[in-house]
Amino acid sequence: MNRPMKIMLVAAEASGDALGAGLAISLKQRLADDVSFVGVGGPRMAEQGVQSPFDIAELSILGWIEGIKAYGLVKRRVAETVVLAQAERPDAVVLIDSWGFTIRVAQQLRKALPGVPLIKYVGPQVWASRPKRAKVLANSVDHLLALYPIDAPWFEKEGLATTVVGSQALHVDMSQADGVRFRAQRGIAADAPLLLVLPGSRPSEIERMTPVYEETALRLKRTVAGLEVAVVAAGTVADAVTSRVAAWPFRAHLVAEADKYDAMKAATAALATSGTVSTEIALAGTPMVIAYKIDSLSYVLMKRLVTAKYITILNLAADEMIAPEFIQHDATPDVLVGAVQPLLTDPTRAADQAQRQMAVLDRMGRGGANPSELAADAVIEVLDRKAKAQ
Repeated sequence: MNRPMKIMLVAAEASGDALGAGLAISLKQRLADDVSFVGVGGPRMAEQGVQSPFDIAELSILGWIEGIKAYGLVKRRVAETVVLAQAERPDAVVLIDSWGFTIRVAQQLRKALPGVPLIKYVGPQVWASRPKRAKVLANSVDHLLALYPIDAPWFEKEGLATTVVGSQALHVDMSQADGVRFRAQRGIAADAPLLLVLPGSRPSEIERMTPVYEETALRLKRTVAGLEVAVVAAGTVADAVTSRVAAWPFRAHLVAEADKYDAMKAATAALATSGTVSTEIALAGTPMVIAYKIDSLSYVLMKRLVTAKYITILNLAADEMIAPEFIQHDATPDVLVGAVQPLLTDPTRAADQAQRQMAVLDRMGRGGANPSELAADAVIEVLDRKAKAQ
């Protein structure tokens, strides 16, 4: 490349912020001073030089009804993102996850900046529901960076060039995570059962799931002798989680995002809201139970569209329910207590589930090439093709 490249990165929630930061780091390693970044993101992307024009936490929207309620806000933020792109004139735009937001940005950028390559990082899970989105994406962007091999055929048959880069969650470095240190710092005995609760990274998840987890933990504390409880407060929702957990009628150890891997290693079992965090928990060697709720009307609508048997990627990859998952009306304290308690009290059962979780991760690509590096290579290839075509 003969001149510095300006890359626009657009992420609208915590997981996308992490992907964007990883991509920026890998691009800097390859291009040094020949690359700069603009865009929309969170605190991790800000560390890499992306100064977001607004707080992305307000865009962490889940469910159709919540999406409808927030439509006006989303529309404004899409417009602001497009204005930023027009002002900055990037050489390429990478739109990360968050389908509802990024597809609107892509479609407007296609009109506003027709010569700028648009790259989607993480495609919609069309193999689970709404397969027509593959064609919509193919008509809206130039290249897809997909997480799993299962993704590629769906988009390639619509004519969208696709590079499978793998899931960053499969490459989290757990070598420095220290469960013994975590327990010692918080005064938790080495042999005490420890339940790690991970309520999510979206405001709606915190609102909907923390009351369920509070009651579940309370009941478990009554039946599991010496049980300790720790709760991870993801960066985008840290204040909300902190205020809610402070009101719980029992002591819970709050865990900052920076310490969550130590906590995963320390935990006897985890209770988590469905998301990429399930892969990280499995990498830590901790057995887990997954729960999820959305608003009732959205659930009714989604149930008619979803074809996948499971919602946890680990279970989907295994084609069996290795990590118990409980959705909507099944995600109750009664049910969750019944699923979590054996993992806290039966070491053999807990170890067996942890081992089976790890075996599936190996089949999913654990230990392969770093996804951020593969994504950076793909972005550079797109830029090179653009340069040669000019």
